[in-house]
Amino acid sequence: MIRPAKKDDKRFASCLIYDAIDDIALSLTGETEKNKVLSQLGQFFCEDQNRLSYRNTLVKTVDGLPIGIAITYHGKDAYSLDEPIRQHLLKTNGVKPNIDQEADESDFYLDTLSVNPQFGGRGYGTELLNASIQSGKELGYHTLSLNVEKSNTKARKLYERIGFTYKKTITIHQHLYDYMVVSLT
Repeated sequence: MIRPAKKDDKRFASCLIYDAIDDIALSLTGETEKNKVLSQLGQFFCEDQNRLSYRNTLVKTVDGLPIGIAITYHGKDAYSLDEPIRQHLLKTNGVKPNIDQEADESDFYLDTLSVNPQFGGRGYGTELLNASIQSGKELGYHTLSLNVEKSNTKARKLYERIGFTYKKTITIHQHLYDYMVVSLT
């Protein structure tokens, strides 16, 4: 089953977000210790308005157990969704950061797709990806985009199988990513 996220999902969601975005989580939280990073990711998840909010998240469950997430939002909303994160970092570090733009303003954007590794290889990531595509269609968007790290050939093959095509290369937190897009029309 795939359902909208609830604030109660923060514990497992923060771990899955961390697993998916790795060192980007450090830059978004302003923390370096894993437990503090996870705590701050959980706080972001429980907020109503930011890129990592439960309101932007779908949850995959198996026998009632949450095992995966997909976080989506429209690219035109990215800057405003990042404002609470910028404010947190300003308060934490004393400097208002520049957060890398990950999505084109015209695209519905899949920010994070993550499945608990214990449940990998069973098609749950594909289910979440398809649910994200369906969500974008229902909201009337024309394209869904995502970024895949250049070295992640396994994920790229999955995205290509679903119909995503390469659009450009972008840099996020000093790593190269292929920006891929699928038509929703």
